[in-house]
Amino acid sequence: MFRLKLRLSQSLLFILLSLTVSVNAQKKHTFEIKNGEFLYDGKATQIHSGEMHYARIPKEYWRHRLKMMKAMGLNTVATYVFWNYHNTAPGVWDFKTGNRNLAEYIKTAQEEGLFVILRPGPYACAEWEFGGYPWWLQKNKELVIRANNKPFLDSCNVYINKLAEQVKDLQVSKGGPIIMTQVENEFGSYVSQREDIPLEEHRKYNAAIKKQLTDAGFEGPFFTSDGTWLFEGGATAGALPTANGEGNIENLKKAVNQYNGGKGPYMVAEFYPGWLDHWAEPFVRVGADQIAKQTETYLKNNVHFNFYMVHGGTNFGFTSGANYNEEHDIQPDITSYDYDAPVSEAGWVTPKYTAIRELMKKYVKYKIPEVPAQIPVITVPAIQLTKTVDMFDLKKEIKPVINDTPLSFEDLNQGHGYVLYSKRFNQPVQGKLQVKGLRDYATVYVNGKKIGELNRQDNNYEMDIQVPFNGTLELLVENMGRINYGAEIVNNTKGIISPVLINDFAITGGWSMYKLPFDQVPDLEKYSAKNKEGRPTLYTGAFDLKQTGDVFLDMRGWGKGIVFVNGHNLGRYWKVGPQQTLYLPGCWLKKGKNEVVVLEQQNDVLQKELKTAVKPILEEVL
Repeated sequence: MFRLKLRLSQSLLFILLSLTVSVNAQKKHTFEIKNGEFLYDGKATQIHSGEMHYARIPKEYWRHRLKMMKAMGLNTVATYVFWNYHNTAPGVWDFKTGNRNLAEYIKTAQEEGLFVILRPGPYACAEWEFGGYPWWLQKNKELVIRANNKPFLDSCNVYINKLAEQVKDLQVSKGGPIIMTQVENEFGSYVSQREDIPLEEHRKYNAAIKKQLTDAGFEGPFFTSDGTWLFEGGATAGALPTANGEGNIENLKKAVNQYNGGKGPYMVAEFYPGWLDHWAEPFVRVGADQIAKQTETYLKNNVHFNFYMVHGGTNFGFTSGANYNEEHDIQPDITSYDYDAPVSEAGWVTPKYTAIRELMKKYVKYKIPEVPAQIPVITVPAIQLTKTVDMFDLKKEIKPVINDTPLSFEDLNQGHGYVLYSKRFNQPVQGKLQVKGLRDYATVYVNGKKIGELNRQDNNYEMDIQVPFNGTLELLVENMGRINYGAEIVNNTKGIISPVLINDFAITGGWSMYKLPFDQVPDLEKYSAKNKEGRPTLYTGAFDLKQTGDVFLDMRGWGKGIVFVNGHNLGRYWKVGPQQTLYLPGCWLKKGKNEVVVLEQQNDVLQKELKTAVKPILEEVL
């Protein structure tokens, strides 16, 4: 009896302790802007933040990366929310599966003792596909992206309310870690590039987004984020203006004072320790000493900051976006989002990390924990590729869409991947093939033989061509990521978006379009083995593991394509560099048999095996 009473007492004590922990975890707090300061429960608080996006990190590694941030000396994590990552098709929402469980990410941050800054957009930028917008918004011809336009604002409102359902109870006033919410993103930059739209219309749109956030249950404080010289277009009433990339303290204070009643707080919402990277361009490096020096300047002057990025992660699948400039009609972003950040793509300590950590130890009053152990890295013996399938054989299982002229991806109701455009000629034709509406990359075939490539990144839209009697012209077109920044974001349809010309004559009638979205790894069992030089080919292989760990697939010697491992799309590779490896997280591997499928679009060199590397190769440009 005594033992039974003791057990009951122990059980009761355990329940009471659990309830106490639960209540404490949900203890409500306040966070406000007052007298030029951020106040947490009435006490002045400095924000030392790092940007890290849940969508770019395997869920299994979230906690490790958050611990890395904490050990670098930070007290806050900032994250964008990507509308298109959760709204995968009209009326289809996913906030639960895999990396998409945003609420769990926020709760994990709280468990690790971090505040959270939420950046819901609805525009994100972030080198992410379409800046976070769902591709299918473009199907509504009445809808105008990022404008004071009712169909667009109606769509934004649906998104914002769906998001609020997931996270509004995680705000600091409800016992959660969310201390601030951003209104739109870098809107002043867009205003400066869209002078064709009256400033008053821009401001109405920005105010409408803030009202939608408030109406949905976001309490603030709210903030905007722009370059200091762009506050006129980007600032909005009731939101603290913060500066991106501003290293000059006087400039920062002057700009904020002008739009915030002559007082702070003063925050650099995007402090760049590295920079973004495009295919066929050098990888950008920023020195550790330079970043440490700027960090100390902020710390000495009580400037709040957010490292963009503290850890970049990876643009898995088809999530990478694109830029453009005067020389290139498109500049697709590489798969790695390493960003030369303090925490590398695979979660490693870098010299930049160490320099910042040592600096933070000198300035902050809170305890900085030890650096967590690095996740193990393994190499795999060369993976033998045991079967090859001609990608054109997949056409047998696909019912083509027939139209007089080529249709865009959007008109085909496809967001990503590839479309094979096919046209048979009943008369011979030769001359200059022009595909001015190419979006973005095409391998061109006549009667199944590759005759060249067209590439929007190189502004290469034409080539000489000769199609014989009864011959077939085919273009395998790849969407390399929708533009995520600048005025051209409103022109983001993919595929072939204008007539194909030969000798300035439009080629019409009988275009067949085969949709190849590669939204999941294809089942290749039913296809016979083929491998012909120049034909797009799917390579398959398997490898056994006794221990798992992170892996870098070495794509040197390959051409262009994508890789699946155990059903996970690791993203694009391209021989032009600078990225020559693909990061394969160890949490996606398993003890025993693992399967790999490579789609090689160019196939100029027939492959027999796939190798791995001990470290990433991100700086080799061909």
